[in-house]
Amino acid sequence: MLKKLVFRSQFFLAKSTLAVALAVASLGVQAQETVTLQLKWLPQAQFAGYYVALAKGYYKAEGLDVIIKPGGPNIAPAQTLISSQADLMVNWMADALAARETGFPVVNIAQIFNRSGLMLTCKKASGVNAAKDFKGKTLGVWFGGSEYPFINWMGQLGLRTDAELKLLNPGNYVNTRTRVLVKESDVDVKVLRQGFNVEPLVKNEAACISTMIYNEYWQLIDAGIKESEMTTFFYEEQGLATLEDGLYVLESRLQDPAFRARMAKFLKASFKGWNEAVKNPQEAAKIVVAADKSGASTVAAQQRQMENVAKLITTASTAKMGYLEPAAFKRTVKVLLSGGSAPVIRKDPGEIAYTHIIWEAAQK
Repeated sequence: MLKKLVFRSQFFLAKSTLAVALAVASLGVQAQETVTLQLKWLPQAQFAGYYVALAKGYYKAEGLDVIIKPGGPNIAPAQTLISSQADLMVNWMADALAARETGFPVVNIAQIFNRSGLMLTCKKASGVNAAKDFKGKTLGVWFGGSEYPFINWMGQLGLRTDAELKLLNPGNYVNTRTRVLVKESDVDVKVLRQGFNVEPLVKNEAACISTMIYNEYWQLIDAGIKESEMTTFFYEEQGLATLEDGLYVLESRLQDPAFRARMAKFLKASFKGWNEAVKNPQEAAKIVVAADKSGASTVAAQQRQMENVAKLITTASTAKMGYLEPAAFKRTVKVLLSGGSAPVIRKDPGEIAYTHIIWEAAQK
C-alpha cells in the first residue's frame, strides 16, 4: 500500500512538473514579440547585419521574432510603415526626409552607415574626366529616392537636368517643382532613368551611371571594363554625401513605451549582428546567400560586397555603433536644401526628424 502511495505521489509530482514546464515554455513562446523590418532593396550584404542577427539567434535572445521583408524597385519603404506592413525600415536619409516633408512622418532611430557608398562612374572614352565634362552628356540615375543626391549635385554645378522635368510637348518641359516652362535646348544634362543594372555604361547608352562601391562598380569590373578605363566621382569626396542606410519608424509609434522597448531590443541585437558581419565578411556572405531565395547570389560576390560595406560602417565594434551624429544629420539637411531651383527638401525638419532615445536604451 505504501509503495502505491509513493508511486502515486511521484506520478502526480511528475505530472505537475511537466505541466509547469509546459506552461513556462508556453509563456516563452508568447514572450516572443514580432518585429517586421522593411529593407530598401533585395537580400544582399548591404543588409548583412540583420540577417546575421537573425541567423545567430541574437533577436531571439532579446525575445523578438523578427521578419525581414526584402525591398525592390516597386516597393516604397515609407509606404509599408504607413500601411502598417512593417514596424521599421532601412532607408537613405534623403528619401526619408523627402517622404517626411510630403506627409510621411518618419523618424531616424539609428544610423548604420556613417559614410556614403554612392558614386557616379563614367567611361573615360565618353569624354568625362572631370565634373565640368558632364554638360551635354547623358547620365544614368536611379530613381525611388536615389535621385535626390544627384539632383542636388547638378543644381550646385549649375547644370539644368531633365530629371524633374515633365514633357508637355516636343521640345518643351515644365519643372514639376517650380512649374517653369523650359525649352529642351536649355537642358544641360539628359538623365537616363537607370534600371538597377550596369548595361547603360556597358552598352554606351550613357556617359556615366550611378553605382555603389559595394555593388554595381564591381559589376562593371566583372563585365570586363578595367578600372583604368573609368572615372569615378564619390559623392563623399565631392562634399555632397548624404547619409544612407539608417533605421526609421513612424513618429506616432514612438509615443508607445512598449514599442520603444521593442525597438531598443531590436537595435541591440542588430548592432551585434553588424559587428559580427564586419568582423567576419565570409561568414556573413554565406548567411546572406542562404537568405536569398532567388538563388542569384554567390558567396564570392557577397563577401566582396560585405568587405566594401564594412568601409561605410567605421563605428563597428565601437561605443558609437549605430549612433546618428547630429553634425552628420545637419550636413545632410544642408546638402538637400542646396539644390538650386530644385532642392530635395524645402525646409529644415529640425531635430524632430531623429531621436537618440531608442539608441540610448539599446546600450543598457
